[in-house]
Amino acid sequence: MPVETEIKFRLDSTDDLAALPRRLMAAGFTLETPRCFESNTLYDTPDRSMRARTEILRIRTYAGRCLLTHKRLPDAGPGEDTHKHRIETETEVSNGEALAQLFLSLGLLPAFRYEKWRAEWTDGTGHCVVDETPIGNYAELEGPPEWIDQTAIRLGIDSSQYITLSYGRLFDLWRQQHNSRAQNLTFAETANPSPTL
Repeated sequence: MPVETEIKFRLDSTDDLAALPRRLMAAGFTLETPRCFESNTLYDTPDRSMRARTEILRIRTYAGRCLLTHKRLPDAGPGEDTHKHRIETETEVSNGEALAQLFLSLGLLPAFRYEKWRAEWTDGTGHCVVDETPIGNYAELEGPPEWIDQTAIRLGIDSSQYITLSYGRLFDLWRQQHNSRAQNLTFAETANPSPTL
């Protein structure tokens, strides 16, 4: 089973977001997928048993494609150390809406939605994605652990800046910080966060 290994790092300013593509090109990366809108829906049982097992089942649409992804913790070894590790099974599907209807028929419900604008870069060994999310801008390095650490150094990213949290968990922290009742990490729900009463 393929293990996805990645880290995120925050792009704290508009300047950081604008400068990263230049740094990636200088480090030998080429643009694989130009900036495009991405929509993700996670499905779970009504009692959220998948979340309790640290699993996700996701339908993602972006750049004219639809991907079905299942992620879970590895059978052995860490789920997180300085890097985030997940067993990932992914396949492209032709009809995401039909798949969503199938999930509903099986008793799975949309549990969480998140959106972002994403651009994908590669150097042939690993990937860097640049994500503009409703709660801030992030980049992810995905590849072998040694490659991640070497690439981070080339990009001027210190290991103290590594983030291994999912966007769902980052959203939970954002909600706490902003006393928000938003249920999904979407641009519409986070634009005017409604404070918790």
